[in-house]
Amino acid sequence: MNSLRFKVVSEAFAKEPVQVEHPAATTSEYFGCRVFGPKQMAKYLSKETYRAFLCVLRGEKPFNLDIAEQVAAGMKTWAIDLGATHYTHWFQPLTEGTAEKHDSFIEYEGLPGGTVIEEFSGKLLAQREADGSSFPNGGIRNTFEARGYTAWDTSSPAFVVDDTLCIPTVFVSYTGEALDYKTPLLRALHAVDEAATDVCHYFDPSVKKVYSYLGWEQEYFLIDEGLYAARPDLLLTGRTLIGHESAKNQQLSDHYFGAIPPRVQAFMKELEYEAYRYAIPCKTRHNEVAPNQFELAPIYGETNLAVDQNLLLMSLMHRVAARHGFRVLLHEKPFDGVNGSGKHNNFSLGTDNGIGLLTPGRTQEENLRFLTFLVNILMAVYKHNGLIKASVMTAGNANRLGGHEAPPAIISAFLGSQISAVLDRFASASYEEALVFDAARRMQLGLPHIPEVMLDNTDRNRTSPFAFTGNRFEFRAVGSSVGCGCTMIALTSAVAAQLKDFKQEVDSLINKGTDKEKAIVEVLQRYIRESSPIRFEGNGYSEEWRMEAQKRGLNCESSVPLCYDAYLSPSSIEMFAQTSVLSEAELRARNEVKWDTYTKKIQIEARVLGDITLGSILPVATRYQSMLLDNVYKMHQIYPKDKAEILAEPDSDTIEQIANHIAAAKTAVEAMVEERKKANVISDVRARAIAYHDNVLPFFSTIRYHVDHLELLVDDDLWPLPKYREMLFIN
Repeated sequence: MNSLRFKVVSEAFAKEPVQVEHPAATTSEYFGCRVFGPKQMAKYLSKETYRAFLCVLRGEKPFNLDIAEQVAAGMKTWAIDLGATHYTHWFQPLTEGTAEKHDSFIEYEGLPGGTVIEEFSGKLLAQREADGSSFPNGGIRNTFEARGYTAWDTSSPAFVVDDTLCIPTVFVSYTGEALDYKTPLLRALHAVDEAATDVCHYFDPSVKKVYSYLGWEQEYFLIDEGLYAARPDLLLTGRTLIGHESAKNQQLSDHYFGAIPPRVQAFMKELEYEAYRYAIPCKTRHNEVAPNQFELAPIYGETNLAVDQNLLLMSLMHRVAARHGFRVLLHEKPFDGVNGSGKHNNFSLGTDNGIGLLTPGRTQEENLRFLTFLVNILMAVYKHNGLIKASVMTAGNANRLGGHEAPPAIISAFLGSQISAVLDRFASASYEEALVFDAARRMQLGLPHIPEVMLDNTDRNRTSPFAFTGNRFEFRAVGSSVGCGCTMIALTSAVAAQLKDFKQEVDSLINKGTDKEKAIVEVLQRYIRESSPIRFEGNGYSEEWRMEAQKRGLNCESSVPLCYDAYLSPSSIEMFAQTSVLSEAELRARNEVKWDTYTKKIQIEARVLGDITLGSILPVATRYQSMLLDNVYKMHQIYPKDKAEILAEPDSDTIEQIANHIAAAKTAVEAMVEERKKANVISDVRARAIAYHDNVLPFFSTIRYHVDHLELLVDDDLWPLPKYREMLFIN
C-alpha cells in the first residue's frame, strides 16, 4: 500500500470514539434553549409585546414597526445572554442550501471614533438588503441591478448558532420576484390552507385553518475525514466517480438496523443533543442498508418550520461530524454498487382543531371527509406527476432513482389492496350503495372497521415513490442532499389547485339543486376513475411497469434536463398562477437556474474524473505495467525461451489487459473533453444542459469501467486512492 494511503487508512481504523460531556439534564430541560420560542419570548418581552406578537403569529394582526422594535430589543438581549455578538438574515437562495451575512450588533455611541454600544432595531430585524444578482436568479437580476431584500418570516423562530443570531427570512428581488425557496413555499402553504379550509367547511364550518405537515427522514453516509481528504472526487463532487465495489458490501443485510458502531453512536448522541437545543425533535436513529449509511428522523411538524429545521440540521451534521473525525456525505449516490440516500417526505394535512384530514374516521362525515382529501391528493398527483417528479430531479438524485434501491423516476401512488378496493367499490357504486351505514351511522364502505383496516393492515411498497401509510403520504423520491422546499412547493401547490377545482365543481352541482353529500360523492367518483392511472400496487422496478406507465400516459422521462420542462408546461404555469405561488416569469427563471446548475455539476464531475484518470490512475497503471514488463524481460534473460514464455504468460496477459484499459480510458477521457468543449459554446442554457446529459455524461460509465478494472489489476501497494473496502466500514 502506498505510504499516504496506508497512513490515512490506518489512522481511520485506529480512532476511538470522541466523548463529549453534556449538562446532566433531561432533554425537556434544554429543548429549544437556542431558539427564541414561546418560553424565551415570555421571559424577554413585556406581557403586552408578547401578547401582541402572539396575535401576529396567529395571523390576527400585522407585524408593524412598533411590535418589531419591542421584539428586536428582547431578542437582542436574549441572544447576547447566549454569547451572540452578531446577527444575520438566514435565507434559502436557489442553491439548495442556506446563505447568511453576519453583522455585528455594535454601533458608535455619539461621534465616530467614540465608544460603541450594542444595537438591534426593529427595522434590522424585519428587513435587510442583500445582493440579488450574485445568487442564482435565472436572469431576474442583472449584475448592475444588485438590490434584493430579505424579510423575517415570523412563523419561523430566530435561533443562535455560535455567536450569531440567525433570523429565518424570505429573499426577493427589488422588483418583487422570489429568489428563494421559502417565499413560494409560504405562498403554497397559504394557498393550501385557504383551499382546504373551504373544503373542510362542507363537513365542519368551525374549521378556521388547515396546516400542511411534513415529517422528513434524513439518510446519510459517514466517512473518516482522512479517507475523505484522500479522495479528490469525494472532496470536490460529494461522490466517488471511480472505485471497484468491495467484495462484501450490503449483500448480507447485516448493517440494516444493526448495532451502531461506537464512533458513530458518539456522533449521533452529540448531534441529537445539538438538534434538541434548536428544538428539532429528533425521534429515530438507526443503521441504514448500506455500510456506513445511517438515518435520523424527527417527529413531524408544520411544513415551513420542518423545512427550516432540516436545513439547519444538515448544517449541524457537518459541524458535529468534524468534531468526531468524520465527514457527512449527503450526496444521493456517494458509492456505486450500494444503496444511495434519500429524504422521505411524509406529507399530511390537519385542521386547527386537531383533525387529521388523511385519518379515517367512523362516522359518515368523517369518512367522507377522509375520502375527499385522499382522492383529491391522488388527483393532484395524477394531473401533475411530471411536475412533481421534476421537483426531485437533480444531477445527484438521477444516480439513485430507479436503481433497485429507490423509487423509479415515474411517479405513482400506492394505497394498498384494501384501500384500493374501497375506492374502486366507491367509484362504481350508486349513491345509495356508496354510503352504507350501520345503526351507529358509521360508514361501512364495504369493509368492517374501516379505520383499523386502513391504519393497521395496509402493507407498504418500497418501490412506490408516493405511498399512503395510514394517515399520510410518504414521498420517497426526494434526494438526501437538497432541502425539502422545492418538492413541498410543487406538491402543496398542486393539492391547493386541485382542492379549488373540487370546491368549484361541487358548488356548481349544489347550485343546480344537487344535495351537498350527493354532489361530493358524484365528483369523487369521477375523480377516482380519472386518477386511476396514478395508482399502482406492483413492482415499480420492473420493465413491465415502465411499459405500462407509458400506456397510462404517465411521465416516464428520465433525462434530468428534459424533466424540468414540466415546470413550463401549460398546466403547470396555469396551476402556479391559479394558486399565486409562482408567476410564469419566476418559473422560467427557476428553470434557467436548474438547467445551469445541472450543467455545472456534470461539468465539475467530468473535469474531476478526467483529472484523476489522467493524473493519478493511468500513471500508476503505467508504472505497474513497466514493472511487469521488466519481470517478463528478466525471465527471458534467465530461462530458455519455451519455459520463459510459460512462466511469463500470466504477467504478459496482465500487461495486455492493462494496456487495453489504459488506452480505452485515455481515449474516453479525450473524447469526453471534446464533447465538453462543444457543449460549453452552446448559448441556450437548456440545450447546453441536454448536451451535457446526452453527450458528456455517458462517458462517465465507460471511463469508470476501465479504471475500476485497472484497480483490480494494479498492485495494491501502488494504488493511490483509498478503496471501497477501506472506506465503507467503520469500527
